Amino acid sequence: MKKIIYVLISSVVVVSGLVFANHQIKNETPKSSIPKHHTTAESKAALKKWEASPDGIKYKEWKNSPEGKKVQASHDKIRRSINTFANMEAVVTSVTFQRENAKSSGPKWLIVKINDEKYMMQFAPKDFEKLKNLKVNDKIIVRSRSAGHSPNHPYLILSGDYIEQNNKALFKRDLSKNNRC
Repeated sequence: MKKIIYVLISSVVVVSGLVFANHQIKNETPKSSIPKHHTTAESKAALKKWEASPDGIKYKEWKNSPEGKKVQASHDKIRRSINTFANMEAVVTSVTFQRENAKSSGPKWLIVKINDEKYMMQFAPKDFEKLKNLKVNDKIIVRSRSAGHSPNHPYLILSGDYIEQNNKALFKRDLSKNNRC
């Protein structure tokens, strides 16, 4: 049962990551509407349909590739810290990373190394302003509530919910906005 739930959740994370990465997010739902919860059968059917789509096939191939397995292994190494929202010591390896063919006005990426594994954290340009003084090799403390992976990204993507340097909070995600996302 845990495996099924994990597959469903990771599929949702991947699909939403792909949608976000392709800048096709459209907010057509009025704020007053309440999202419909899908039954298990509906979720399984949607997952099966997605797995048969070109994106689903591409994702499965990537997940079974050496790159996909490496990303999954890096997730396994920090899963406990994510689940408990624990401090993770990190070293900044890049503050200027940009995906290929990405707009310069798009999201900003912070690449960090935790326990000899590299991870990515994505920020809106406005949020990244709080981190602009970080430099390569700076030591920081990171806390994250979630992580995701995508064939479009070379490393596991951590949500940068809290970042601290020298006992001073540099960034703290406000979860009261965006429905706690």
